Amino acid sequence: MAGTPAFVIEQYRTLAERARTRTFGVIEDDVIVLDTETTGLSLQDNRLIEIAAARLRGREVVERFDTFVHPGMPIPPEIVQLTGITDADVADAPSPEEAVAALERFAGGCPVIAHNATFDRSFIEAVRGGVRVSDIWIDSLALSRIALPRLSSHKLADLAELFGCAAVSHRAIDDVEALCGVWRILLVALTDLPRGLMRRLADMHPDVPWSYRPIFSYLAGEDPDAHFSLVSARTEVLRAQAPEERVDADELPGLSMPPADEIRARYAPGDLVNRMYPGYEPRAEQVEMACEVRDALATGTHRVIEAGTGVGKSIAYLVPFAEAARRNDVTVGIATKSNNLADQLMYHELPKLARELDGGLTFCALKGYDHYPCLRKLERMSRSTTEISTTRDPADTLTAVAVIYAYVCQSPTGDLDGLGIRWRSVNRADLTTSSRECARRLCPFYPDRCLVHGARRRAARVDVVVTNHSLLFRNVAADGKILPPIRHWVVDEAHSVEREARRQWAVTVSADESRSLFEHLGGERSGVMGQLIRNLAGSDAATLYMGLSAKATSSVQRASLAMAEVFDGVRELSRRGRADGYDNANIWIGPEMRASAGWQYFLPAALTAIDALDEAHKNLSSLVEAVAQDKPEFVVDAADAARRLGEMHDALDLIAQGTDDRYVYSLQVNRRLRAGGESLTAELLDVGEMLATRWLPEVHTAIFTSATISIAGNFSHFNHAIGLDRLDARASRALHLDSSYDFDANMTVVVAGDVPDPRNRDAYLDTLERLLVDVHLAMGGSALTLFTNRRDMEDLYARVEPKLAAAGLELACQQRMTSSRQLRERFISQKSSSLFALKAFWEGFDASGDTLRCVIIPKLPFSSPTDPLSCERNQREKRAWAQYALPEAVIEVKQAAGRLIRTSSDVGVLVLADSRLVTKGYGRKFLDSLPTSGYQRIESAQVGRYLELWRRAHDR
Repeated sequence: MAGTPAFVIEQYRTLAERARTRTFGVIEDDVIVLDTETTGLSLQDNRLIEIAAARLRGREVVERFDTFVHPGMPIPPEIVQLTGITDADVADAPSPEEAVAALERFAGGCPVIAHNATFDRSFIEAVRGGVRVSDIWIDSLALSRIALPRLSSHKLADLAELFGCAAVSHRAIDDVEALCGVWRILLVALTDLPRGLMRRLADMHPDVPWSYRPIFSYLAGEDPDAHFSLVSARTEVLRAQAPEERVDADELPGLSMPPADEIRARYAPGDLVNRMYPGYEPRAEQVEMACEVRDALATGTHRVIEAGTGVGKSIAYLVPFAEAARRNDVTVGIATKSNNLADQLMYHELPKLARELDGGLTFCALKGYDHYPCLRKLERMSRSTTEISTTRDPADTLTAVAVIYAYVCQSPTGDLDGLGIRWRSVNRADLTTSSRECARRLCPFYPDRCLVHGARRRAARVDVVVTNHSLLFRNVAADGKILPPIRHWVVDEAHSVEREARRQWAVTVSADESRSLFEHLGGERSGVMGQLIRNLAGSDAATLYMGLSAKATSSVQRASLAMAEVFDGVRELSRRGRADGYDNANIWIGPEMRASAGWQYFLPAALTAIDALDEAHKNLSSLVEAVAQDKPEFVVDAADAARRLGEMHDALDLIAQGTDDRYVYSLQVNRRLRAGGESLTAELLDVGEMLATRWLPEVHTAIFTSATISIAGNFSHFNHAIGLDRLDARASRALHLDSSYDFDANMTVVVAGDVPDPRNRDAYLDTLERLLVDVHLAMGGSALTLFTNRRDMEDLYARVEPKLAAAGLELACQQRMTSSRQLRERFISQKSSSLFALKAFWEGFDASGDTLRCVIIPKLPFSSPTDPLSCERNQREKRAWAQYALPEAVIEVKQAAGRLIRTSSDVGVLVLADSRLVTKGYGRKFLDSLPTSGYQRIESAQVGRYLELWRRAHDR
């Protein structure tokens, strides 16, 4: 991995040499190294075709085992190609039962080592008698992540190549030979980890069966007097990495930038970008964008750049931004909405750019709190005697703890995302923290030794920082305390900036959070308060502390009861308010509600709770302050809880009073539940004002870019949303760059202009049912239908799905509790499948080629008239619908259309089934904003026939 300290690199470099002479006694005496080959990955549908094993004693292989296995089924062609094993090879082979019985005799109950042991063990134990092969299976893949945490790959083939072991060939016997060599490498690498760490790992939760425990215990016995200190280990690894912080661009008179001709030359054949991508062909739009970005950096001004699909936005802004960072010794930033784009930048484009730039390029990613390990919690977990919180194997949690310990002892910076931890088995909250929960100055690792807070300082030492919109806007709210002082930003996927900023700056009080906080605090005998009282009982100042504890505990309990009354009142208010949807109600708290009898009943309960929270916050803070002077480690959790009580008080007071006119106020209730899920929210009405006063003045250049920003070529809506219209007109410029793809040739837009008004529900659903069936049959599936509400989607799915199934076409639906990720993967993997989906699929969903050839939008995505934001805007402004709801819906349709053409060879049809496109004047704004120059208006009954002809023409 990039950024690995020199001392770790040297340790890894000498591993193979040291492994040739190192001995490990009993833990390498009589162990079985095993690998299997199968007809496929799924245990349910596949069978063994080869088993190989070797018996290791010390450094020697003393016995080998290898047999083909008759699978009782043909070997798939792709497996033949991968392994070279044919049906002829296994024709006379032993049955699975015979082969596993022979393996059992060979293994003799000795420990078995396998790379990704869960896979091999599952196939072995699926055969009758397989459970008798061994009780101890050691996964060398997981062990390699502990022993060698700084490697970017732990695949057996990569390990074998790196350390000069036998080559991997996708034949079990060859892979066994490779693993025999890698096994000793891993044991030596474990001894390089900090002294005492093996004992710490071996002693964790001794009640949990854990296959690595004997290994760690033996290695700990070789250094019995060693003491492990994570504080010392972090200090040591940080000492190895101490580059200078970059200049704050505020201290410079301006940026030195190369001339435009030099930037233009970077995209010429044979130059920088061509070296990054050998098949690259210059695109005029991309070069124009790069030069525009360069000009913005040179002049300290902002840009809004709408760049159509295929322009190559990221390479267009990366080259000039890299030049700005390196020439001026400053840090620049890129903020994305999606993880997909961030990963593309971090793992593909920035490494290629760094490799080809003279002098290289340094970069890192900054993420939210829960992407980093909390070292305080890690220490607590390793020393804890309480039961591990998991619904699966607790050994997976111990493995995760071991991997994290090894990683943070060899990594100055980094996060959890690439460590291979089985989060389905491990409770992430046990090993990570949140902004509210973080102990900060009460934590022994704060700030530099902490991976969360240290990441900010380390980010100030690189050329390019990649982060996400949410962290960028949380940093604005935190007055710049999260990110380093970056003055030059690219905000990619900028169409979602206003929505994300509003979400990050929202003030919320929820029943679930309240209940969680008070359960965490507990009382005299439970939770944080109970533990604190027990810890203080033997203190010299016990009398003082007990008095303060009793006062705090009593006030916390009163606040808990008062908050329960508040949320009972919220649920009662929800019965009186107007809201769309029949699951989650989102109700505006406007003048009418505040004047109602229901609010007059609710308000006294809210005011009582505000007073109770204030008292609880003051009393708990007094206790924390008193104890922290003597025993700061006792009050870390109590300090966090006191902070959260204060935040809850301020939030409830803001919403109940409702006098701050910067906000729109609302309440949320899950109507499917009798209790729970209630919340109160205050959202900023004018995000642009906040950006214009709190962020843009601190930024010299911000490049806002997306494929979908303008409304029929007009940028005024976006400029208002992000605050650029509050600045001097010379401070920014907006431009549109056409797509590099030929949309008129590749995408056809069909408008079904005769679909009835949705208020005539029966006629509307009947027409849509016929239209959807016709479209799916004509296209042969591969269609994505994007709905604006669950009711329409589920009603139409019940009507359409049986008819498509009868024609042999598969249709899935984004139903409640369905995983969006699994739906995406299933849709992409099955070429002719179709999907009915909601909001999550309107943007950011990529399915290129024939997987997606038709997008259908039954109804224009206008915000609900009962949406609190819409209600507040309508009350304050006469033309609020035209100023906000209309352009926001246009952008959403542009985003949905963008799902269709993702590469230059994609072709597809966009079907718009809302008659308002041709009957209302505003319909032109939607149609003129699409990337095509025209559309086909067709009666709904004829759309299927038209698409049959379209398909014949494009399937040739």
